[in-house]
Amino acid sequence: MTPTIYPVILPVPPEARSLPPRQRVQFLSRHAREALQRSAERMEVELGPLEKDPRGAPLPFKGNFWSLTHKPEYVGGVVAPALVGLDLEQVRPCSTALFRKTASEEEWALAADEDRLRAFFRYWTAKEAVLKTGGEGIRDLSRCRIARVESDSRLMVDYAGRVWPVDQFFFDGHVASVANSGFHVDWRLP
Repeated sequence: MTPTIYPVILPVPPEARSLPPRQRVQFLSRHAREALQRSAERMEVELGPLEKDPRGAPLPFKGNFWSLTHKPEYVGGVVAPALVGLDLEQVRPCSTALFRKTASEEEWALAADEDRLRAFFRYWTAKEAVLKTGGEGIRDLSRCRIARVESDSRLMVDYAGRVWPVDQFFFDGHVASVANSGFHVDWRLP
């Protein structure tokens, strides 16, 4: 039986969005850890120390891997028994140059029937989630390739010789992506 993971997305309270920048970042970090705690509870896992390596990549605790993401309106966290990466973005207008930088013409052809902005943010968050599995930064974005669009909620991303399943969730004008090792994904949004 395929194990299930539980990415948790939490809304950011309106009052936190108006905090001064430094306090807002601190709040978002704490709030994302609350999402991570809820994911761990669903997995029946006790959170261990949340440490990072010198590059900033999350280190596993007690054989469990984790990933966080935070944006102005939502934060997220996920715990999994194997490498995992989580990203989310608000679907909004962006430049043509960013489209060209994010994916090749061959990759865009895979989503030819999809709304252009929706496809862009599907690709962007999928690639970011895959990069987070190894603690790589955005500099490796061009090495990630969309291999297949399996459905409106799943992509396959080829990176560094491995093809990653990336499950996606659309909500309130946002898309969240979780790169995982083939788990069943049960999204949680209170």
